[in-house]
Amino acid sequence: MRLYGYFRSSAAYRVRIALNLKGVRVDHHAVALTDRNALDAYGAAINPQGFVPALDSDDDGLIAQSLAILDYLEDRFPDPPLLPSNRAERAYVRSVAQFIACDIHPLNNLRVLRQLKAMGHDQEAIDGWYHHWIAEGFTRLEAFLVREGRTHGCVSGDTPTIADCCLVPQMFNARRFECDLAPYPTLVAIDAHLTSLEAVARAHPARQPDAVG
Repeated sequence: MRLYGYFRSSAAYRVRIALNLKGVRVDHHAVALTDRNALDAYGAAINPQGFVPALDSDDDGLIAQSLAILDYLEDRFPDPPLLPSNRAERAYVRSVAQFIACDIHPLNNLRVLRQLKAMGHDQEAIDGWYHHWIAEGFTRLEAFLVREGRTHGCVSGDTPTIADCCLVPQMFNARRFECDLAPYPTLVAIDAHLTSLEAVARAHPARQPDAVG
């Protein structure tokens, strides 16, 4: 299998964590999201959506979109599981993963930040946008996790799930953009536990072969 990604892509980061947790080895192919020509070539040759990550499997073809890839990995490599066995707990984990991947992340991804710049906003305004939407999302996520009270090291109990695969990259990005994380002690504690795990640590952007800057 071949994974097309970019070292600082949150979505690719999610998939790297899942692969490491499951002990699945793939060939990594870097796609330079900051190079328009490289991105266009990737879209023409590999993934017409033009996004990373994409997982190319000789058995099952191309799988695009990170949450779909996580589902695919869960189906194909069920042990260790990244979804709880309990039906209600699986729904809870999926809700957290989708809240991060579908509601928080899209407002702050590279395409959006580039468009804000193209519209004439300066870096201070762009950073303000990023900080606002992280605060909005993390405030709601923190409250949800506290109310549910299911955390015990990880989002759901003491075993990493797809929700944790989504949380760690979002926390990394929040720190990279110097967001204040003091109001979110639950998120900070979960992230600290997860990043102490070697499988998660190996997925860190700084440890990828294409890491620059």
